[in-house]
This record gives sequence, structure tokens and C-alpha cells, in this order.
Amino acid sequence: MSELGDIIAAYRKAEQEQIRTVLATVVKVEGSSYRMPGARMLVSEYGEMTGAISGGCLEGDALRRALLALHQQSNKLVTYDTTHESDQHIGIQLGCNGIVHILFEYIDSTDPYHPIALLEKLLHQRVPAIVTTVFSFDRNAQQQGTCCIQLEKETISNPHISISCANLKPLMAQVNHNKETLRTVLEHDQVKYELLLEYHLPTVHLLIIGAGNDVQPVAEMAAIIGFEVTVIDGRASHATADRFKMAKRVIVSSATDVVHQVDIDHYTVAVLMSHNYDYDKTILKQLVNTSCSYIGLLGPKKRFQRVVTEMQEEGIVIDTAAQAKLHGPVGLDIGAQTSAAIALAILAEIKAFLHQRSGNFLRDRTEKMHHDISTL
Repeated sequence: MSELGDIIAAYRKAEQEQIRTVLATVVKVEGSSYRMPGARMLVSEYGEMTGAISGGCLEGDALRRALLALHQQSNKLVTYDTTHESDQHIGIQLGCNGIVHILFEYIDSTDPYHPIALLEKLLHQRVPAIVTTVFSFDRNAQQQGTCCIQLEKETISNPHISISCANLKPLMAQVNHNKETLRTVLEHDQVKYELLLEYHLPTVHLLIIGAGNDVQPVAEMAAIIGFEVTVIDGRASHATADRFKMAKRVIVSSATDVVHQVDIDHYTVAVLMSHNYDYDKTILKQLVNTSCSYIGLLGPKKRFQRVVTEMQEEGIVIDTAAQAKLHGPVGLDIGAQTSAAIALAILAEIKAFLHQRSGNFLRDRTEKMHHDISTL
């Protein structure tokens, strides 16, 4: 489950138990920071935290700030400035050499448009979405917070905020066009507001073909990094929920029925590792021309080349786009030999591919690790 999914699940549990909560969101970063704008963390009145807004250095002080927002039942904007030489400037050791602005939003469970209710809409449709968060550095201004969600065919906004959704539509259109997060400034009622319009993609759906022992670490690691995992195998003895506790779905299926068992979209990636040549080949023939964005095949290069050659001989067209998403052997070259290390290599390659990164050493990277958010 994705981090956002974890936050929503934690909120629903707290709501059932009548436990009050606060949502902390990184809304702006100047300089370096462990987490970028859009990172979120849910804090309960008993100090339970789900999600993360830093590498652990902010969470302690953030808990205190969250409890204050909860006690006052209001939104609070807090700035952590780590650019000074002395950590005593803010009283905690951060070491990121940047300025991080965190918005704390009190969750009023009686309000149907509270931040978690809006964010939950993102999980219902597997389409890109825009999350708009409004805040202000004016101490006298009301912190508007998470106020608007735009999905493919609908826009849901909090009717209680002062900034009209109509003011946001041109900005959201630009975010949709550029397919990237945007930060801008808007003046309303003589108050300057900052807006974070976050371009939010659906959770990556990892389809694993095969349910052998070597699949278990792949499924486990994938779930930990936030992928939604489906495991499929033709053997009922192997494809069981007990063997893959962190997978969302475990399916027993013949090779010819696999594509009818799951929904495949542009945010789906697949790894074929059943160790059964005919099973893998039959499924690959079905997957190669779907919208699945990445397909990896476990095994040596000769095996991969044999599969591709046989498919082409059978009249299956593998065009340039299809070739670009085929990876065989699957995984980054990290010297992996054990099942766990091979799982790491596979998932590292998928992450690098999806983010259009090379998978090289960060030490040798000349550009910044994180791209700057566009400003308007």
C-alpha cells in the first residue's frame, strides 16, 4: 500500500476509535530537504505517526506542533530553518541545509471536505490527479490547507475556503499540460497566499508472474516501497495468501486467463519469474502490446532472446515502444546472487525506469537529486 494509503487507513482506524488527528504536509522547501513538497504524515492525539515528513529529524518537534494544532483545532504553518551554522537556531539537529515549511491541519471529522476525505478520492480512480494546498506566511491569514482535488472528470473542492475553485482552474490546466507539480502565489482579499498544486500519479501496480520462493522478497520489498502487488501463478499450492501476506491480491490462473484476471493500465509494471518457459511466454505474448509500462523477464539473456524471437516468428509485432519496455534479463547490475539481492536489483531497475534515471551512483551525479518544483 502507498504511503497515502497507509495514512488514510490509519485515519479511518482512528476515526472508528474516536481518536482525533492532525495532518502534517511539507508545502514548501528552500534548499535541501529529505522529503519534498507533498510529503505527508498523520499524527494522532496519542502521538502515533503514519507517513513521514523528513528522515526522522523533524518528527519529534512536529509531534509537539501537531498536538498544539489539535488542541487549538486550527491549521498552523511552521517553518524549520536549517541553513544556520548552529542547530540551536531551531533547537533540533536537521543537517539538511534548507528551509522546510510544514502545514499542520486539524482534521474535523464532522466536515465532509476535511483533508483526508479529499485525499481519499485519489485512491478510488487510477488516473493522474492534482492536489491543491493553500497556505500563507501572513500571520493574520487563515491557513486554507488542502482545499481542492482534481481528477480526470471531476473537481472536488472545500466550499468553506475563501479562494474559489474557479481561480484555480487555469493553474490546474497548466499542471495537467506539463504533468508536473507547480508552486505559485495568489493574492486574495489583500492577502498573499502560496499555492502548491501537486501532480499526483496513481500507485504503481506490480504484477508478478510466478509464486516461487524467490518471488516472496520481491513482493515484500515492493509493498514496503509503496507498490500495489498482485501475484499470479498456475499452481494453487504456491499462490496462497499465507505465502504472500503483503500482496494485495494472490491469484491462481492459467496463463491464457491472466490478462482477464487483472486490470492493466499505464501505471502497471510486470515481472515474469515463474521459471516455466511456456507459462512466461504465453503471458508475455498477451502483455507486450498492452498499456503495461514495463515488463521484466527473469533469466539469462539467451532465454529472453529466444522468447522474443519465437514471438516474432509467430507474427506478434514488437514495435519500438514495446521493445523499450522489455527488460531481459531483469534488474540492475549490482552483483546480486541471493533471492533478496535479486529482488532489490529488480525493484531498483523498475524505480529507475519509471523515474527516467540511470541507476548510477549518486556520488557521480552532477545534477541535483530532486528536480526543482516549477514556479509561476
